[in-house]
Amino acid sequence: MGAVIGDLLPLAVGVAISPIPIVATILMLLSTHAGSTSTGFGVGWVMGIVVVTGLVVLASGTIDSNGADNGSPAASWTKIVLGTALVVLAIAQWRRRTDTEVPGWMKAIDEFTFLRATGLGMLLSGVNPKNLLLCVSAGITIGTAGLDGAGPMGAVIVFTVLAASTVLVPVVGYALARERIQPSLDAVKTWLQANNHQVMALILLIMGSVVIGKGLGGL
Repeated sequence: MGAVIGDLLPLAVGVAISPIPIVATILMLLSTHAGSTSTGFGVGWVMGIVVVTGLVVLASGTIDSNGADNGSPAASWTKIVLGTALVVLAIAQWRRRTDTEVPGWMKAIDEFTFLRATGLGMLLSGVNPKNLLLCVSAGITIGTAGLDGAGPMGAVIVFTVLAASTVLVPVVGYALARERIQPSLDAVKTWLQANNHQVMALILLIMGSVVIGKGLGGL
């Protein structure tokens, strides 16, 4: 299990430090209905990660490792393809680094309800291409690791907690100390909005390289 958690850690960090959901969380915490929308977004964020990762774990369990120490060639090639896709996304993000336009859905956050915030959380965590690739990579890592019993479920839980931490921590912190953390939220929001594409490009490049390396190591 320890080796699997080690492999999952960089993938979870890649999901956790995504600028867009962090900015979305902060905007919800600064909105009119801060309590309900931020809670809904946190619930949706967790659900998206769990659903995608869990489904991939179940599907990748059909890949036979054939007794190989590093997994099957199919799993290795899948990781290489996913890692390459992440690198391609990194290049695309870097080419958009001068675009500082705020997305329309961010401007409409003041009008969000609990359900809309939950749906947005699920979309950004489970359907967003970058996070989808990372969750799929995590699912394959868990599903092909040969864990017994509740091991796969435990690994999914650990991955989800780590990946969701940067969304859940501000929500909990806001509920406990709203006035103390609000100035910090404003500063973080401004910086992330200005540097979103650069941060995303760096994250995707690192994660893609890690996943490709894991795939090459299994061949």
